[in-house]
Amino acid sequence: MKAKGKATSALLDEWRVKGKPVSASASEMAEVVLPAQTNALGKLLGGHVMHMVDIVAAMAASRHANSYMVTASVDYIDFRNAVNLGEIVMLKSQVNRVFNTSLEVGVEVFSENLLTGERKQTTTAYVTFVAIDELTRKPRPVPPLIVRTVEEKRRWREALKRREIRLAHRQREKRENG
Repeated sequence: MKAKGKATSALLDEWRVKGKPVSASASEMAEVVLPAQTNALGKLLGGHVMHMVDIVAAMAASRHANSYMVTASVDYIDFRNAVNLGEIVMLKSQVNRVFNTSLEVGVEVFSENLLTGERKQTTTAYVTFVAIDELTRKPRPVPPLIVRTVEEKRRWREALKRREIRLAHRQREKRENG
């Protein structure tokens, strides 16, 4: 057991220095939509989708950082299609970009009709997390992200644009609210 622990520790030390690939953070979850999760029209509640988005995004963030993570911001959430009662709702997430103590996770949500097999994308979201040191409870650095594919590089570039907009908005609010 000690050898396994040392090997795991060595791998974590390597990741802190060299970084981790996007694939290391990839996370998924799924569930069947039940009546208690729907509105009067039989559609999955948007708040429930947001809750699941936060969970699957936190999974990706924690996998990348090997750390406790707290949600700092939801920059964008777009509900394109409804998810119906009895359908499966599937969520996929991955880290898009790492900053210093924070990172952005992209989430895609899909529905699947069990009777027809039809799948459609229903929601897209971008969630920012901050890594928290388990002892001091203060923000701590996050390992670098290794981007390899054209898609990963596109997501990496777009994440910086969203961050710049978020920080500019935050600065504007500070000026306006004192």
